[in-house]
Formats: sequence, C-alpha cells, structure tokens
Amino acid sequence: MLNETFASGAGSMPPNALDNLTIVVVEDHADSRDLIGAFLRQKGANVISAADGFEGLEAVKTHHPDLVLSDLVMPRRDGFELLNDIRSLDSSRGGSVPVIAMTALLRYPDGQPSRDTGFETHLAKPFSPKQLLDAILYVVRR
Repeated sequence: MLNETFASGAGSMPPNALDNLTIVVVEDHADSRDLIGAFLRQKGANVISAADGFEGLEAVKTHHPDLVLSDLVMPRRDGFELLNDIRSLDSSRGGSVPVIAMTALLRYPDGQPSRDTGFETHLAKPFSPKQLLDAILYVVRR
C-alpha cells in the first residue's frame, strides 16, 4: 500500500508535468487507486481508474490512453493477463500503449523482469511520487 505522505511528497515537481497525458490506473485497492489518481491529476494528467484487468481493458479500448499503470496481483484478471489482452488489440485500438507494472512482487532495480514480460518497466511498491513521475516520464519520452 502507499502511505499518506504520497500525495504531499511531490510539492517541488512541476504541476503540469503530465499535461495532455491520458493515463489508465488499474489497481484493485481503492485507496491506492484514488491516491495515485489524485497525484496524477495534480500533475495535469487525465486519469481513468479501473479496479481490475477487465475494467482496465475496457478503459484502454474506450479512451486510447498514452500510458497504463497496472497492478500485477488483482482478483478476476491480473496485470499479466491485462497486458496480454492489450497486446492482442490492434494498435488503432490501444494495442501498443506502454504499460508500467506496479507491484510488491518484483524488486529488481533495473526493471528487467518486467521488460522480459512485456511491461515497459515496473514500480516496486511502496514507491514515492518522484519514482512514479520519473517512471512515467521515462516511458512517455521514449
């Protein structure tokens, strides 16, 4: 879980760092999903929230986001299944959208296990606002 300092921990970051980005946040824990969403909105992103892989896939199809942030361990449909579902879509329907994994399972500093599975990178929970913003900017600027 993310702690209470998350929302206030990014005060020195530019408020418009994520302007014009649409980001789907797929996280089964409502508090974490809300906290991440609030932070991303504070930085200028348009955020679509989803509670599992099924909702996340529908959000990708409907909103054609610039990025997806997805938890890996979720009920009903997990992050790995979501990634496979997204990659099965045509590019015009969101199939090539970059996806960042959020997880407490993988703790490799270079993110290699995530790239091997098709994720752009991963964020090891708990992560800071700076780590989240850095990961997003790294992925969308490639």
